[in-house]
Amino acid sequence: MSMGSGDASQLQRALAQSVREHWVLFLIEGIVLVVLGLLAIVIPPIATIAVTIFLGWLFLISGIVGLITTFWARHAPGFWWSLLSAVLAIAAGIVLFAWPLRGAVSLTLLLIVFFIIEGVLSIMYALEHKKELSGRWGWMLISGIIDLILAAIIWGGLPGTAEWALGLLVGINMLFGGSAMIAMALHARTADATTAPKAL
Repeated sequence: MSMGSGDASQLQRALAQSVREHWVLFLIEGIVLVVLGLLAIVIPPIATIAVTIFLGWLFLISGIVGLITTFWARHAPGFWWSLLSAVLAIAAGIVLFAWPLRGAVSLTLLLIVFFIIEGVLSIMYALEHKKELSGRWGWMLISGIIDLILAAIIWGGLPGTAEWALGLLVGINMLFGGSAMIAMALHARTADATTAPKAL
């Protein structure tokens, strides 16, 4: 009687089913991130205070949306990594609102820290999805690696990068993160359509 093996495969099926059931939530979160990312790229960082407030809203909204979708799909793989990512975005938004006059360099240092932590969390989230065979984990892995590359680019160009990096790089980050979420959602939707209940 291989009880452990049966339990593991049953848990794996339940997790995969949970991802398929909540693919719409992943899709919505991805679309919101893509839209916010495009807005961040299009709106130029003319004044430091304007960029600070704008980025604060972007982080806050994306964090709240991520928090909501994380709890709605709380049985999906990577729950804790997704939760930490959403809380981090909310915290970054609150910090940007609380200290808007600290200057572009201080804000850029905060973004470097954010991209490093977000990159690591995205990579861990992707690896957990790979372990649970939920599909398209590679997109999330690429998103995490890009976060780490963006952090290195900003750090290497200080203090000059503080003038342009804020809006552009946050927008790129959200664009890739949103695209990864959309790809995972569409894969889960396709998997749902192709794995209709079979008569045994």
